[in-house]
Amino acid sequence: MTFSRQTTLGAQATVTGVGVHSGKPVSLTLGPAPVDTGYIFVRTGLEGPDREVQATAKSVIATAFATVLGDRDGPLVSTAEHVLAALRGMGIDNATVEVDGPEVPIMDGSAAAFVAAIDQAGVVEQGARRRFIQVLKPVQVALGDSFGEFRPHAGGFRAEIEINFNNPAIGRQSYVLDLNPESFRRDIARARTFGCMNDVARLWSAGFALGASFENSVVFDDDKLLNTEGLRYADECARHKVLDAIGDLALAGLPILGAYRSVRGGHKLNNEVLKALMADRSAWKIVEADAVSVQAPARRGRVTSGVLGGLSPVFGPDVS
Repeated sequence: MTFSRQTTLGAQATVTGVGVHSGKPVSLTLGPAPVDTGYIFVRTGLEGPDREVQATAKSVIATAFATVLGDRDGPLVSTAEHVLAALRGMGIDNATVEVDGPEVPIMDGSAAAFVAAIDQAGVVEQGARRRFIQVLKPVQVALGDSFGEFRPHAGGFRAEIEINFNNPAIGRQSYVLDLNPESFRRDIARARTFGCMNDVARLWSAGFALGASFENSVVFDDDKLLNTEGLRYADECARHKVLDAIGDLALAGLPILGAYRSVRGGHKLNNEVLKALMADRSAWKIVEADAVSVQAPARRGRVTSGVLGGLSPVFGPDVS
């Protein structure tokens, strides 16, 4: 794989699970797409014809508990961020995502099942050169005590994510990732969504998180982890926030060359910073692979802990 050409999937691959909010069964099928397609979500299983939506920032219609994509006719698919993270993280440029329900299946709360589906389908190079959005100058957004920014960065895409929760079991954490398929698979893909038990009753009463469980979420009470199997990484919460950011920023439509920093962010902040970048045409340009260095060196993320918590996973407010 040269990384200078666009890529797609070699075949279809299907995963089945439940929707984290509905609790209902849902199947998702990844498939190949032509060059310059990007990511197309196809909602099947409707009474009428299938509906399609291009996965771009303009298609985001809600970010309260997950990233929801839709069009003028309303919502099409919710919780799109984990499968988008897998596609972008594994270097897929063009793909179709067919979903037969209103939500992408939550699987185990991470992107691991979608990475496995990509492995099953295989990755193939296409004839066209890969294109990127190169960040040319800083773009910043503040939402209350949350802050996000893009800035120029040589050597690919870097995520710098900080979280800070009042919950002592999570606390303050940060993680830095230079993105490539190796680092995504090794360091990020298995990080699960997380939340706090004291928010669950409120969400249930509002009709959310009906499919949430210890099988698909990391759950904390006021001072400790409740999952008996423990964490997959000591800093799993920060890593999952990196995963979410990669998925949300995949809605740029092309891979980003630049650094993204988020402090106490979530889906809403990620979307707002991306929209601010896209709105400022002096802040970015589109470049082709041969015009830039497209591979950052593989490296492990860096973490500083103090632990931080709240809810922003499948079931939780969008405050990291």
